[in-house]
Amino acid sequence: MSNSPIIAENLVRHFGDVHAVKGINLEVKAGEVFGFLGPNGAGKSTAVRMLTTLLRPTSGTARVAGFDVVKQADQVRRSIGVALQDAAIDPLMTGAELLALQAVLYGIPASVLKKRSDELLERVGLTAAASRRVSTYSGGMRRRLDLALSLIHQPTVLFLDEPTTGLDPMSRLTLWEEVRRLNREGTTVMLTTQYLEEADQLADRIAIIDHGKIVREGKPADLKASVGAPTLIIKTNIDQTEKAKSVLSTFGDLRPGAEGALGVGLIGGAALVTEVVRKLDEAGVHVAHLEINEPSLDDVFAEATGYRLEGADNAPSAGDNGDNGDEKPKKKSRRGRK
Repeated sequence: MSNSPIIAENLVRHFGDVHAVKGINLEVKAGEVFGFLGPNGAGKSTAVRMLTTLLRPTSGTARVAGFDVVKQADQVRRSIGVALQDAAIDPLMTGAELLALQAVLYGIPASVLKKRSDELLERVGLTAAASRRVSTYSGGMRRRLDLALSLIHQPTVLFLDEPTTGLDPMSRLTLWEEVRRLNREGTTVMLTTQYLEEADQLADRIAIIDHGKIVREGKPADLKASVGAPTLIIKTNIDQTEKAKSVLSTFGDLRPGAEGALGVGLIGGAALVTEVVRKLDEAGVHVAHLEINEPSLDDVFAEATGYRLEGADNAPSAGDNGDNGDEKPKKKSRRGRK
């Protein structure tokens, strides 16, 4: 049997007639950051809740830190750290009080608590705010406190579920650096995210999940290389869309674009942009905007799913997936570009 700290085999979760996770298989190796990338409603959080024993699988098996998530749930909980997107933190307690309470729950002796608590508060930048009530904390401070709470018992496996959602750019970068530092120290991290840049920056390997199924998996560089040609994106008038598609299709495979945009995998690369523009002009197509992008994770996602994670307006309704653990993609989002 593999010694990998996270293994899932044919993991399924139904909510009545709703199929939230549809038989996923994954293996996270020791010492890596594994990114679980997909839009809200794809099944990410439901999968994480099963791996962290918060939901029982409908079928399939999973082992975390060497323990079965159903038969040995207590051992799993003692071996992992979990920072969930919707973590409930008592706003009337101080940061230091919450760390002390968490330590008691894990049976950490008082002789160890003070030193460990101080170290964690320092590393997440909350030493000065330790005696303040959490109700006075900003969103970024709460996320960093939640991370410290998940680390109090020194877990070898850490689950981070959408850790930077709603954070300002500086708080996001601070948390990214802390994740990198934890990983350098040997912690295995499973990170769920809807942000392309976050997955690209942090993850050693990525699994892309869509409507409860894993549709691509691999190293970010390998996934992007598999796309091949760069993507030319144009915007034109709605009544000229079909004419523009006809022209673009002569230069490569059409690719999904964000709302109001058309994309083509430009075989031959950027050198053909001038020719594309000339052909569009000859066809009477007015180009309002044009850009060319090297292969990205968004291109990988689009190739696998038929729509883009950025500007998820084109996505099929996530309600079709029925993931009770995630929300539907929001209108006019621009995920992955900050």
